[in-house]
Amino acid sequence: MFGYLFSRHLLLGKHRRTNLGFLLKNGFFIGKSFASVGLAESNEKLEEKKHSFAVSYFINCCGLSTKSAILASQRVRFRTPEKPDSVLNLLKENGFTNTQITRLVRIEPQLVLSNPEKTLLPKIEFFRSMGASSSDLSRILSSNPALLTRSLEKYLIPCYDFLKSVLILDEKVVTVFKRSPWVVCMHNLVPNIALLRQVGVPQSTISFLVTNFPSTAFVKHSRFVEAIHEVKEMGYDPSKTVFVHAIQVLLRMSRPKLESKLELYKRWGWSKDVALLAFKRHPNCMLLSDKKITKAMDFLVNKMGGSSTDIAKNPTVLFFSLEKRIIPRCSVIQILIAKGLVKNDMSLGTFILPGERCFLDKFVIKFQDGVPELRNVYTEKSDLLDVKIQS
Repeated sequence: MFGYLFSRHLLLGKHRRTNLGFLLKNGFFIGKSFASVGLAESNEKLEEKKHSFAVSYFINCCGLSTKSAILASQRVRFRTPEKPDSVLNLLKENGFTNTQITRLVRIEPQLVLSNPEKTLLPKIEFFRSMGASSSDLSRILSSNPALLTRSLEKYLIPCYDFLKSVLILDEKVVTVFKRSPWVVCMHNLVPNIALLRQVGVPQSTISFLVTNFPSTAFVKHSRFVEAIHEVKEMGYDPSKTVFVHAIQVLLRMSRPKLESKLELYKRWGWSKDVALLAFKRHPNCMLLSDKKITKAMDFLVNKMGGSSTDIAKNPTVLFFSLEKRIIPRCSVIQILIAKGLVKNDMSLGTFILPGERCFLDKFVIKFQDGVPELRNVYTEKSDLLDVKIQS
């Protein structure tokens, strides 16, 4: 019995020593495991502090909404205000308003950790060197903050050099930067300009397109190629400015929308050929709203008895205000026709297109002695239906 108990005691002791040995042997790993957990918790708390501080800073110092601040803090973390403060101070010193700073930071939050003197200031000075005023500068960079993330030497300067070669004047280059966020798409502009030159578009017209319709000039090259092909098939002359007008209209409209507009004109008596004639004369007639087209055509065709074909030959008349220009002038002409003072087959463009001074001289002042009510009819902008014609 004693031998059995003794043997059991030895086995238990051996087992205890084995367990203790295991703990001692693996103490390093256990200690390391606890240390790792502690370090992970510490890092997590540090990240939480950075996140919490960044969110508060974006809200209180940059004017971001809570939602925007949280999104911004996911892209950039910081625990102290020194660097962001120096960036905001630089922007304010260079004419940026609080609203512009808010927009800039919301779009490119990582800019708050930029080096103000080495990274941002040289770019700001570069834009000033091309003639951008303080208001121009803040407008350009707040509208397109990505410009401040681009390399000065590798992107901004080459971009400026190419635009200057096309536009010649720094003033026009600044205008393009102000008007288009697509200025970052130089990889499209270069081949687009090359294609325009290839098909015979004059330098002055290219400059006109880039300055006035930069979004068209910077559009994806494959789409630009399609638009030029389509415009050429319509018979536009590349040497005329209307060629690039047509390009920008086609690029702004989807094919279904263009077909819908042609269908609307068709309901007013235009055949497809007549509609294309109007499009060739004034491409922007396809950009007018359905409501404006309908109101103008209803008055000119139904109330005035005008010819829809005549309107197609002078589509510019559709762009004028019905109440401020078309109706008052038609009222005057109706009185003159009733009194036999002008022919009743005058083209609409004859009296709607001329400038104010020219119209007054030719149709109001010329006849006011014999028809004294003309000036009142015109200046009071009376509705044609309300005009009482005294023959």
